[in-house]
Amino acid sequence: MSDLYVLFQVAGADYVLSSSEVLHMESFNGATYVPGAPAYVAGLAQIRRRVVPVVDLRLRFGLPSIEPTLDSRIVVVQCDERSVGLLVDSAREVARLDADQFRPPPELVAQQAAGYVTSVAQSGKRLLLLIDSRKVIGEEVPSGN
Repeated sequence: MSDLYVLFQVAGADYVLSSSEVLHMESFNGATYVPGAPAYVAGLAQIRRRVVPVVDLRLRFGLPSIEPTLDSRIVVVQCDERSVGLLVDSAREVARLDADQFRPPPELVAQQAAGYVTSVAQSGKRLLLLIDSRKVIGEEVPSGN
């Protein structure tokens, strides 16, 4: 059985989230800095009359931040009662993937990815990394940190 997934890119890698977790995608128009917030939190943004914290996935994944471009997007995810925006380099695609396409990541990748990457799927020539949105937004403390 196949499900819909939202595909997005961060630093040239392809990531996916189940479409059931994604509320919507928006262009990134900046975020208001919040003193004392973790470094990976870009700030707060008003999106569709809602104020949501924005997590810069580059920083969250331990990569250098870049200046946002016209392709930069906020992927708004819903975890329980919380809505959080994920700042990504680009997001324009939705794909139908079968559950049996996903495999556990190799051990070294699983350790280095701090529990953020839960599965890997191959779609044509692309590797798609399924992320755990709860760990990424800080709902759960990642293993290995």
